[in-house]
Amino acid sequence: MEGFRFKWGVLTSCVSVLWKEIQHAEEFFIKPESRVAQLDTSQWPLLLKNFDRLNVRTTHYTPLPCGSNPLKREIGDYIRTGFINLDKPSNPSSHEVVAWIRRILRVEKTGHSGTLDPKVTGCLIVCIERATRLVKSQQSAGKEYVGIVRLHNAIEGGTQLSRALETLTGALFQRPPLIAAVKRQLRVRTIYESKMIEYDPERRLGIFWVSCEAGTYIRTLCVHLGLLLGVGGQMQELRRVRSGVMSEKDHMVTMHDVLDAQWLYDNHKDESYLRRVVYPLEKLLTSHKRLVMKDSAVNAICYGAKIMLPGVLRYEDGIEVNQEIVVITTKGEAICMAIALMTTAVISTCDHGIVAKIKRVIMERDTYPRKWGLGPKASQKKLMIKQGLLDKHGKPTDSTPATWTQEYVDYSNSAKKDVPPKAVKAMPVVAEVVKTPKRKRESESEDMSPVAPQAVKKEKKKKKKEKVKASAESTEEPGAGDSDSTKKKKKKKKIKAEMVSE
Repeated sequence: MEGFRFKWGVLTSCVSVLWKEIQHAEEFFIKPESRVAQLDTSQWPLLLKNFDRLNVRTTHYTPLPCGSNPLKREIGDYIRTGFINLDKPSNPSSHEVVAWIRRILRVEKTGHSGTLDPKVTGCLIVCIERATRLVKSQQSAGKEYVGIVRLHNAIEGGTQLSRALETLTGALFQRPPLIAAVKRQLRVRTIYESKMIEYDPERRLGIFWVSCEAGTYIRTLCVHLGLLLGVGGQMQELRRVRSGVMSEKDHMVTMHDVLDAQWLYDNHKDESYLRRVVYPLEKLLTSHKRLVMKDSAVNAICYGAKIMLPGVLRYEDGIEVNQEIVVITTKGEAICMAIALMTTAVISTCDHGIVAKIKRVIMERDTYPRKWGLGPKASQKKLMIKQGLLDKHGKPTDSTPATWTQEYVDYSNSAKKDVPPKAVKAMPVVAEVVKTPKRKRESESEDMSPVAPQAVKKEKKKKKKEKVKASAESTEEPGAGDSDSTKKKKKKKKIKAEMVSE
């Protein structure tokens, strides 16, 4: 039986290695088709997994020879848009570890998925350069820990500790411990689930597993556990086994692996080890709902354009309004994180509108070519700017043809959009009337003639001068009881008033 288990384990590991090699060797991307093909995409990598289950809006688009499958990127881009699921060693702080990796890989920027105390080990997601844009979302993701609690006195048995641990679930008040690097103020953190693994009554040690919200202090939980049992307790040891979507079973590597992989690439130009250590950022987004965009819309989104319905190729089931989704290309690259403004049902019934608003752009600009401003009107506008018929911003000048000003609608000015031309002309007149004093408006209500802006300015200047003169007259004759200093002050005020009036 033992021999069979060993052989079965070897066989499964060989199959998994073979499958990884196939994933790296094959080309994976969505091809434009006139009909929907029946594909088995259950083994496709990263964000293209189960692609055939997505709802199809259209299959027609023009593929562009830009970008690439995340696993097939050039090694420089691959590292700059990747992350490492690191097994943090005990003793160095999280910031030290991240700084070492930055130095080893010779990159400009690195970030991590949530601080671990120096003595704590386990899962630390280290994001590199472009992937640091996902750090905030990873820091706020849920965490799982396995810890050891030491009780100060003996208890009846493991069942009592297990019952106390079950009591400490849900929303709990916590104050960070003295060793913490954050402000020590009372806050609420949620513990989703916890269970007792083992208890040693002789050494009074209990091993437990906890699934909790980001920012929960297990050290504080152990103290509360001791208080609840009435014997006192403290945390002996802690290991993080999951951070967000990544766990200790998902390709976790050590600092030595990172160092060896970089050495192998530098000395032998073998990038296979480096590709096993670093994973594409798309792996962190596999739990999000997906929206597949046309290649021609990708660069516009990178520049901050709205995610409109005509650019959507496919979309996932179960999208809800205000849900965080990931927008991807036909090759499985993440373009941006977005907040959905339409549900799946609305996307399937509408033919226009804004599908989602961008939360965080991930892709580098100009990875795909610029495809906006190539329509007939835009081309004509560019030609007219070149000929000098429009100014450099495309606004009409004295030499602009009358036909252009009549036919062309400028949608960039949202204030004038869907407003009749008469109303647009009346707007400045209304604004000037509102600006004028109430008395003046009442006197001019009989003839209702529009007030010129120059006249209003003159009126304001005149009033200002009158006020200055009045203040100067009031300070002309100083009182008999005034001191010398008061007289001097009044004299200075008078000189200033005369200068202003001049």
